[in-house]
Amino acid sequence: MNPAHIKPLISISDLDKIDVRVGTILTVEDVAHSERLVRLRVDFGDHARSILVGMKK
Repeated sequence: MNPAHIKPLISISDLDKIDVRVGTILTVEDVAHSERLVRLRVDFGDHARSILVGMKK
């Protein structure tokens, strides 16, 4: 097993450019006729969004 390459550190000014959002998963639904996709309904506080995720096998 070979470990993954470690990327170089970023500066504090680069950190200001990153937009990270955290949400609460409200529902998880199977997508019809798909072997991998599920639909997540995520609440971000000021809005909710449906997100398709390929996480099912």
